[in-house]
Amino acid sequence: MLAETICSAVSVAGLGIAAVTAYRKRFLAATRIAAYSLVPIGLVLTGAVEWAVDTAFSPSAWLGFGLLGGAWLLFMTTRAIEQRGGGTRKERKAAARAAEREAVAPAASAPALRQGGSPVAQPQAQPQPQSQSKAKPKATGTGEDFSDIEAILKKHGI
Repeated sequence: MLAETICSAVSVAGLGIAAVTAYRKRFLAATRIAAYSLVPIGLVLTGAVEWAVDTAFSPSAWLGFGLLGGAWLLFMTTRAIEQRGGGTRKERKAAARAAEREAVAPAASAPALRQGGSPVAQPQAQPQPQSQSKAKPKATGTGEDFSDIEAILKKHGI
């Protein structure tokens, strides 16, 4: 009963302030103040204030809110761990199996054998000397080498 009286008084005071604001020719602000001042009386008439007062002084309601908060906290914790860990348990196992298969080639641990039983000699790649025509000119004292700048510009598509 006290909450309804307080809400009614707040609404009447808000409507009074809206009337003074309208008298000062600030109609848009007066309309906004009137809208805000009608909210408390509307809540009283719908019964929302009575429900809120009953809920505020009910220990079982506070216990329920605490349990809902705990459930939300557990849910968010598991979501954070799942995102950090890379998904569900099945996804992590599949990723681990795929990593094991990619880490070592099937025949990499055994040496390649010829028919005689000795390992096959792998031909070594011989490095080829660079020709003078393909070499880049070095920077001289008067001109500067702009190759790094050109590379940056090409990277950005300029």
